[in-house]
Amino acid sequence: MGIPLKDLIYEKAGGIPGGKQLKAVFPGGSSSGILTGDEALDVKMDFEDLVEKKSMLGSAGVIVMDETVNMVQACLNIARFYAHESCGQCTPCREGTAWLVKMLTRLVNGGGKPNDIDMFFEITDNIGGLIDFSKGSYGKTICPFGEAVAWPVRSFVEKFKAEFLEYLPEEKAVA
Repeated sequence: MGIPLKDLIYEKAGGIPGGKQLKAVFPGGSSSGILTGDEALDVKMDFEDLVEKKSMLGSAGVIVMDETVNMVQACLNIARFYAHESCGQCTPCREGTAWLVKMLTRLVNGGGKPNDIDMFFEITDNIGGLIDFSKGSYGKTICPFGEAVAWPVRSFVEKFKAEFLEYLPEEKAVA
């Protein structure tokens, strides 16, 4: 604990293959908030630093994404995983994960709607409740699984909003 994430990626893990640029990192597995490449270069792998960047140490399963990764597609892949893994017991998680997958799929396929960005935030709020790492969190589901899908999806949209907006026709985009 406490190692700069930059050192972990570039010194301990050997850097990014092919000399590509760092685009994003999940420092605590896919259920943590995603960091931009710049944030990842300026954070330590400890609780306090990651909370300041709206993320967490979680399982410390570091996932590194290079400049070639489409962040909307990556978000869809994460959402699909959580929708598949949801036990279905809680309505917010069962319905929320399904809606996230449906909306992200529609967006990727060119059918995005003007209010999709706001709707992503509304759905993640309804699934995960308060998302404030500095104050803890409270979920709206029986277990923390709902938060585990809400946090990464919300952080994808917050930190890579421009990529999400690129999927909306200009006349439809609502920033």
